[in-house]
Amino acid sequence: MTLADVTSIPSPAAAAVAQAAPRVRDLRLDFFRGLAMFIILIAHTPGNFLTLWIPARWGFSDATEIFVFCSGMASAIAFGGGFDRAGWVLGTARVLFRVWQVYWAHVCLFFATLALTVYLTDLDITGRNYWGQLNLWMIFVESDKWENPNILLSFMTLRYVPNYFDILPMYMIVLLMMPVVMALSRVDLKLVALFVIGVWLMGQSALMQSMNLGAYHLEFPAEPWSERSWFFNPFGWQLIFFTGFAFMRGWLPKPPVTATLLALAAFLVIANVPLSNIGVREFGLEWAKDWRNAYDPLFNKSDFGILRYVHFLSLAYVFWVLAGDKGNNLLASGAGAFARAWAIALKVILKVGQQSLAVFITSMFTARLMGFMMDVAGRSITMTLLVNLFGFAVLIAVAYGAGWFKSQPWRVRAAQ
Repeated sequence: MTLADVTSIPSPAAAAVAQAAPRVRDLRLDFFRGLAMFIILIAHTPGNFLTLWIPARWGFSDATEIFVFCSGMASAIAFGGGFDRAGWVLGTARVLFRVWQVYWAHVCLFFATLALTVYLTDLDITGRNYWGQLNLWMIFVESDKWENPNILLSFMTLRYVPNYFDILPMYMIVLLMMPVVMALSRVDLKLVALFVIGVWLMGQSALMQSMNLGAYHLEFPAEPWSERSWFFNPFGWQLIFFTGFAFMRGWLPKPPVTATLLALAAFLVIANVPLSNIGVREFGLEWAKDWRNAYDPLFNKSDFGILRYVHFLSLAYVFWVLAGDKGNNLLASGAGAFARAWAIALKVILKVGQQSLAVFITSMFTARLMGFMMDVAGRSITMTLLVNLFGFAVLIAVAYGAGWFKSQPWRVRAAQ
């Protein structure tokens, strides 16, 4: 794929006219983002056997790529137009406001989860330390290995980022890159490509080390007392974010729908299976295990290795084509029971996808509660499925609740 012709980018006046026209929302964005929310809940629930069969086990990429890619697309819709209409300064101000919101969502998620795990531990029903499972010992235990007196200040300033709570900090840093990308786009889209690719390259630890440029590797320290860095390196993950952003902005043209390209994408997805977790675990392919150990940097999750990018784009293309133009193939057809059931399921998935931040925060909190529930009630197939259904119901309720509040129904009544 190549960058779209810069001359095809509409002028501010043309952009304003385009904004005035009603936008037809692409169902695929909310649908796949909604699916990602359910998968993320499953993946973060301790001892959940369904985790063994989520998409991440079948290839290099997983629901995180879906979430970040779709967030890039959604950001192009939510913020890109603001830069066009209000200018760079006010567009940047809106991005900063969103970063401020995400920051406090991160803080609230941490302290709510911390309070929950302390409470569940103090119940002493299972004999397990639930805050210890999240490696939060430094919050409560004095040691010469870490700096307890400043632990909360370190957390509030993002110098202490526990592993379970690291995706929102990554998202904040990527959002902060958006004004830079938008400024470069006004000069030349090639500068955007150079910036995004250059930052990604400098975020690849193994690559920089191999070139004796390790001192220039871009990353953030995760704690003051060790050399551990953020698990999700924003300088690597911004590549998939801005890929989605560029597609939605029209900087990258839509890929053509051809049998050849579809076959190639499908081949890359299927060929990845022997090298996946499933290939090693279920098929017992020892050579695949050796290959994974030898070439880990190519699909490393922390730095967002290149094979994750290739696998995700291939998988995304396949399902993008299958979903049809603007997701029309997702719509129920017919009047049978299955069609009616699918129509309801689709409506729910879309709602969850539309409220992804609120749902994501809730899922991270609820996952710890679900793990506790299975510790108490057992992990039989029936019980595990029931607990997962409970978690799904919570996410759905939050999505509809958040949507209701955002609709501001009190304004409608006041107008009446």
